[in-house]
Amino acid sequence: MLSDPSAGESIGTRVLQYTLEGAAGIALLAMMLITAVDVTGRYFFGMSIMGSVELIQLLLASVVFLAFPVVCWREEHVTIDLLDPIFPRALVWLRQATMNALCAAALWVMAPTIWALAERAFDWNDTTQFLEIPLGYLIALIAVMTAVSAALATLRSLLYLLEGVGIVRAGGPLSAAPGTDPERDTND
Repeated sequence: MLSDPSAGESIGTRVLQYTLEGAAGIALLAMMLITAVDVTGRYFFGMSIMGSVELIQLLLASVVFLAFPVVCWREEHVTIDLLDPIFPRALVWLRQATMNALCAAALWVMAPTIWALAERAFDWNDTTQFLEIPLGYLIALIAVMTAVSAALATLRSLLYLLEGVGIVRAGGPLSAAPGTDPERDTND
């Protein structure tokens, strides 16, 4: 794990992170409570919560996409680092700027498409099968979180570029600047 993900970040960035993490945490807590009550009711009282599977599905999608912008900003994606040991430390900023720019481009392409799906869900009054919960709100949340993730990946890419030209000390959590990676600094 990285040292302190909020070190050197602005108040606005931290507020956004804590808000999204808090909302995702509440959704996760709701999933756990629904599951616990549903299982307890089914096994001990012979009654389960009607529509619990739909609620869990909606909450799971919410957890994933509420956490997505934070994952993009902190660069905590699942990665394969086969080439990291042989990649020149002085060019880490270029690699990270490129990777973040590619991720941002893909997310910018997806966000309007997802938004169009949300509009269609509202137009067609799409709902879940059993509880008839409107799906447009969830799809709109996914579209907005995808756009926020794209914006944060774009910003992170720009910060790495600024690191490369010497304007900022560290562009992100994977920066190769001295003092940003305690493990690498002790081995040099």
